[in-house]
Amino acid sequence: MADLLQEMDEWGPEKVVCVSDVRTGMRGVLVIDNTARGSGKGGTRMSPTVTVAEIARLARVMTWKWAAVDLFHGGAKAGINADPSAPDKEQVVRAFARKLADQIPASYVAGLDMGMSEADAAIIQDELGDRGAAVGAPEALGGVPYDQLGVTGHGVAESVDAALLRQGRTIKGARIALQGFGAVGTAAARRLHELGAQIVALSTVDGSVHDPDGLDVPLWLATREELGDRCVTKAPPARRIAPGDELLVDCDVLVPAAGQDVIDERIAQNVKASLIVEGANLPTSATSRALLASRGITVVPDFIANAGGVIAAGFAMDARRSAFRPDPEAILRTVTDKSRANTVLVLDAAERTNVLPHDAALQLARDRVRTAMALRGRLPHHTPDREAATV
Repeated sequence: MADLLQEMDEWGPEKVVCVSDVRTGMRGVLVIDNTARGSGKGGTRMSPTVTVAEIARLARVMTWKWAAVDLFHGGAKAGINADPSAPDKEQVVRAFARKLADQIPASYVAGLDMGMSEADAAIIQDELGDRGAAVGAPEALGGVPYDQLGVTGHGVAESVDAALLRQGRTIKGARIALQGFGAVGTAAARRLHELGAQIVALSTVDGSVHDPDGLDVPLWLATREELGDRCVTKAPPARRIAPGDELLVDCDVLVPAAGQDVIDERIAQNVKASLIVEGANLPTSATSRALLASRGITVVPDFIANAGGVIAAGFAMDARRSAFRPDPEAILRTVTDKSRANTVLVLDAAERTNVLPHDAALQLARDRVRTAMALRGRLPHHTPDREAATV
């Protein structure tokens, strides 16, 4: 606990609540990082390796993510230290909800993250007798169908288009390489195809495929639906490439939409794309981003490009107690508008201040949170921010 206290800074966390249940063996943690711009919101993850420090870091990411997309919620995150494949998962989730009944939904609204499903969100709602206790519940219970709508991938594609237009280029015929053909990658591919782009490479955990003349996106989407990650095995041998080489093919835009830390210094030195739009979380490191910048390669940050899920969560938060279903078209329109506007805003700020886009995005988020803290009187009386807010 002493270490966590030492990690607290001017932003938070405001509250850390650890809970346990002897009967089920449940151990969990809730971190409310910063609520200056609104109530705490962030996903709930379940993993046997969950730690308090991990959840605290993720809660901070949510503080910046909500602020960066300019939606009025605060950063929070929850974690359950348990195996999501265990047969007693429901009992563990119910115990977690019960132990945090004084926090959910008063201070925190549960959501979906690694190891948690729509059914688990429904269980939390049921255990607490409150539809407002969680978002991410099945559509049949009034939830937003995130994956069906493909909100994250849709936003990534719109970010690609906005970044290209800002550079005076067109997405029509632009050659795009996708690493990752899961929920985010398939939705991005679908929207990019609709916008007129050419997908020249894609990958799953089972392999990578490359066609410099462009892949048949509708066919690949159908094959992915049928075979899952094994879809790449249907490619002709001449089109198969080594895993990871999809990052290095000749293309205009690279979209890493799989794991984190995939673009290291070696990859950064050899990338052929002139634009990278981060569909996954943390696919680049600070070192690799600096190297890419030195080569004139623009990188649109993950928490700007892949914020479609956060934007959809904003709709889900409003719909928790509504008798009406959220309008899917309204959700996608907002994802489009915010993804495009935030991409241009951050790239403009980076150019104006001569910093990397990641640094510009983080500064934008920090400025918004600090302004909210000053207006709410949460800063020390002698700080310039508080004084400026009262003028």
